[in-house]
Amino acid sequence: MRFDALGTHSATPGALLEGRGEWGGAEPPALFAPLERRARPVAHLPALLALCRPLPAPLREAMRRSLAPSQLAKRKAGGEEEDGEWRPPATQKRQKAGSEAESGDCYRSPFRKPLTQLTNRPLCLDSSQHEAFIRSILSKPFKVPIPNYKGPTGLRALGIKRAGLRSPLHDPFEEGALVLYEPPLLSAHEQLKIDKDKVPVHVVVDPVLSRVLRPHQREGVKFLWDCVTSRRIPGSHGCIMADEMGLGKTLQCITLMWTLLRQSPDCKPEIEKAMVVSPSSLVRNWYNEVEKWLGGRIQPLAIDGGSKEEIDRKLVGFMNQRGLRVPSPILIISYETFRLHAEALQKGSVGLVICDEGHRLKNSENQTYQALNSLNTPRRVLISGTPIQNDLLEYFSLVHFVNSGILGTAQEFKRHFELPILKGRDADASEAERQKGEERLKELISIVNRCLIRRTSDILSKYLPVKIEQVVCCRLTPLQAELYKNFLKQAKPVEELKEGKINVSSLSSITSLKKLCNHPALIYDKCVEEEEGFMGALDLFPAGYSTKSVEPQLSGKMLVLDYILAVTKSTSNDKVVLVSNYTQTLDLFEKLCRNRRYLYVRLDGTMSIKKRAKVVERFNSPSSPDFIFMLSSKAGGCGLNLIGANRLVMFDPDWNPANDEQAMARVWRDGQKKTCYIYRLLSTGTIEEKIFQRQTHKKALSSCVVDEEQDVERHFSLGELKELFALNETTTSDTHDKKAALAEQVSKLSRWLFVLEGCEILQLMNSFASTAPGSVTDFQMPRC
Repeated sequence: MRFDALGTHSATPGALLEGRGEWGGAEPPALFAPLERRARPVAHLPALLALCRPLPAPLREAMRRSLAPSQLAKRKAGGEEEDGEWRPPATQKRQKAGSEAESGDCYRSPFRKPLTQLTNRPLCLDSSQHEAFIRSILSKPFKVPIPNYKGPTGLRALGIKRAGLRSPLHDPFEEGALVLYEPPLLSAHEQLKIDKDKVPVHVVVDPVLSRVLRPHQREGVKFLWDCVTSRRIPGSHGCIMADEMGLGKTLQCITLMWTLLRQSPDCKPEIEKAMVVSPSSLVRNWYNEVEKWLGGRIQPLAIDGGSKEEIDRKLVGFMNQRGLRVPSPILIISYETFRLHAEALQKGSVGLVICDEGHRLKNSENQTYQALNSLNTPRRVLISGTPIQNDLLEYFSLVHFVNSGILGTAQEFKRHFELPILKGRDADASEAERQKGEERLKELISIVNRCLIRRTSDILSKYLPVKIEQVVCCRLTPLQAELYKNFLKQAKPVEELKEGKINVSSLSSITSLKKLCNHPALIYDKCVEEEEGFMGALDLFPAGYSTKSVEPQLSGKMLVLDYILAVTKSTSNDKVVLVSNYTQTLDLFEKLCRNRRYLYVRLDGTMSIKKRAKVVERFNSPSSPDFIFMLSSKAGGCGLNLIGANRLVMFDPDWNPANDEQAMARVWRDGQKKTCYIYRLLSTGTIEEKIFQRQTHKKALSSCVVDEEQDVERHFSLGELKELFALNETTTSDTHDKKAALAEQVSKLSRWLFVLEGCEILQLMNSFASTAPGSVTDFQMPRC
């Protein structure tokens, strides 16, 4: 056995054990001396095997290194130790005392595999690794489940704030976009300085709504948004939507609510909740309109019935809603329900309140006004197609409700505006008073017009079919004329007026005469009881007369109505709406329909709110067999949409022209496809013609800020009241006789005045649809 320069030997372990091998001519090491002299015990075998192992590579490398100064300096510059000693790398595995590391055997052969414990158990994969592997195969990136979706598919996770500049909810540069707010342009220097979280964004109406808005409605939405966000009048957040009937006030307000509930220049909702207060008959209509225009995007809460506890629970739940995503952000409630449950609604705040048919708030002393005024909400919108119908103080109440303090207090308004304007309009006013009144009127208009928008129904001529409105004067029957004259002789209202008495009996006399003009059956009970003015009148009725059946031939207007319905039913498929101020008259309509076998529906104050909406919806359906819709002007004359009919008969007039205008606008509305005919029936020479003349006079004055409409006992002078109780039997039309005084007003109305007797209606029915409206003098009345 022989050692080489590296300290290894060429002898095999077997040779060493047997003592063979060459040692390079040198004596064998002392270590092996005992082996040669002894019988080579097996206990020395591990030590011998250790000597046979090759030296580790790092140790061999260290032994080859030169110890020359140049080489040492080079290694020192490279960061190595000066002494050149090799140190084995530290192992991460902790070694126990008494292990192989302590004995110096810390190196393992790269050709040796560690021993594993032999077991009978099969080798199993880790379940967690397998599950993760399968999930990675099955996982797919999220795709928008909307075909042809072009919108952003950004990687925005729920609850994570989007990085970068804020952006509007809808694209303001899209074709047809309705932009309500445009942020100011910023210079490059301002863009660098401004906080990205405070940059204002565009406010754009949802395209779902902006696509269906007409030009005047887009203008109205912009006006409403500017008002409720205090951009028109700093510090004031209210306005009055005074468009005439049929111009889409409801749609404009729904657009306003939806925009405020979803966006603002601060890139967050402007309000959390909104409330709509309307007449009870319109609660379900509002709910249906929200569903129609917004689909399933929002879930309104409509309170249209239930026990007091149930309603209180719903209202408390609505007021307790908080956060950016309120489940039911719109509450629809009637004026009556609001007044009864105002305490529950005043415990929280509401972002916006909309009062439909807001002329109900003309009296600031009633409970409904006070309950609504105490509601904690700065933004208030009042909707009324006829807001200019009362005196100045009542008009002040409407403006004060939406924008408190804009006209000062009631006393300041009366001193600064009301008294000078009234004095200036007096017939005996001096030139100075008249000029002062004009100046105050212009000042009032300039203030109010900042928060009031009004467009006339002339706009609808582009979108709706033709409307023909006709005033039909009907002669009294002999029975009506005798009862009328008999009443004036016995009640003696004129003599009482000569003494300066204007009392309850005078107003009662007006009501009795109005009912007599409709039909003698309405005053039959008074004749039986021989009340004042009807003593001995029972003898004037035909023998065997009974109120159980209607007799159209006893009333001039009922006779004309019977002809209109018969001709309409036999010559067309049109439907008819019958409107009256008295439920007793509606009872007569029902009897007439049963006699003629006309299918009908009736809506008055006795019908529940839920049933009203169903009745209207059924009547408007093209498949509905109903021919007549009977309507009480007091219960459902406002806001109802009866486009299923295209003919309307206004059977008796009202002192307030706004009430008649509201009722007559039920058929000429959005969705109407046929030519509309409006028939206003008046009894010739009676109190009804006087009422119609007063209406005409009030409409002529409506070009001013207010309509000087007041109660009868305050509005009329004694002389005018005397004229009310005069019966002119010689005239064919009292209004026609006074056309010289009313020429300007009548020409504005563009209506016909007809005097109908018996069979004349048959000849005129065909001319109604074929002849264009003209002046009274142009019409040549046919004779039978």
